Amino acid sequence: MTSGSSQSTAASGRPSRTAPLRSLTARGRDESHRVATPLELFFDLCFVVAIAQAGVQLVHSLAEGHAGQGILDYAMVFFAIWWAWMNFTWFASAYDNDDALYRVVTLVQIAGVLVLAAGVSRAFEEHDFVLVWLGYAIMRLALVSQWLRAARSARGAERTMALRYAGGILVCQVGWLGLVLLPERGRPWVFLVMVLAELCVPVFAEKDHPTSWHPHHIAERYGLLTIIVLGETIAAATVAVKTAVDEHDALGELLPIAAGGLLIVFSAWWIYFVVPIHGHLRSNRQAFLWGYGHYLVFASAAAIGAGLEVAVEQAVGKAHVSTMSASAAVTLPTALYLITVWALHSRHFKVGIAQQLVLPVTALLVICCTFLGDMAVLAAGLVSALAVAAGVTLTSRTVAGEAAARETATAA
Repeated sequence: MTSGSSQSTAASGRPSRTAPLRSLTARGRDESHRVATPLELFFDLCFVVAIAQAGVQLVHSLAEGHAGQGILDYAMVFFAIWWAWMNFTWFASAYDNDDALYRVVTLVQIAGVLVLAAGVSRAFEEHDFVLVWLGYAIMRLALVSQWLRAARSARGAERTMALRYAGGILVCQVGWLGLVLLPERGRPWVFLVMVLAELCVPVFAEKDHPTSWHPHHIAERYGLLTIIVLGETIAAATVAVKTAVDEHDALGELLPIAAGGLLIVFSAWWIYFVVPIHGHLRSNRQAFLWGYGHYLVFASAAAIGAGLEVAVEQAVGKAHVSTMSASAAVTLPTALYLITVWALHSRHFKVGIAQQLVLPVTALLVICCTFLGDMAVLAAGLVSALAVAAGVTLTSRTVAGEAAARETATAA
């Protein structure tokens, strides 16, 4: 627990709820029963509105055959959404005191993401990032005010850390103006430079004093957003299938896509939540790598939904792309999701080469499914489901073997 936290916590470690305005001091990392708050859940749901808008525009780009530009725009917009979400999540895990001012500032951040969502279509269609930048600025400046509040209540290294966060965010926000002011050809380079700058801010800010984020709370927050994004994927695919059936009466062509998509999403959920991850988050170094890596988890999970919509539109003749391109719109993000979840989660809990190879081999097989024509999505779904079954079987055998070994040792 960082300095000063005892001033704002009760005996249980949770912040006192007696006054509408309280000092924004650090919470304890060892708090019991730390769970996501209703405000955080509302925050996530509003952020998914922006994620859904990015997915819709990615569908349009892919369906029109502009995959390269569409993926680049998607990566840029999704980074703004994800980074603002992530920064708030880790801040809230360390400093949420749930007073009136904290709630108001969080609602301002929600307003910012809605402004950003309103500008997504312009960013994709006209390469106009003004609204996206404005929405991002609202979210980031609101977080700066929270860090300044925390700095006011802190002392020593903790105060320095909070001021570094506030200053770093402000400098980066100025740098993002390059997306608005510079010619279109230079924007990808601005994006790369600013992404690196943003990623360095937490590392620099916390080099002398880490925040007291709560491992269980962080794991739950990431898991909840994963569930919401996967739910949005199913919703988007369902709407696409319904529209296609209503307008084209093409149920036979769509059933393999719908079944395969459902198997992919179910498998994605199972693979992510097969083991609790909070026990692995023991240090800032582990947490930074794990937290940053979720950009690919969230972006690929949302892109699976966009890919399913493209596959549906191609099946009924609405998308101007080949069958292979439409299949790749599903299989490639699915493979990326599998390999990223393996790298961040699964490999830490797998025992033996066989268990370690399940997800990497599955990702490779899913990519190979791209070449199976109209059955590509269904095949990718079946491969993903078989990976889940293989993982369960191998884990069960390992557990049974360990239990037998313990019984033998006890008997001896």
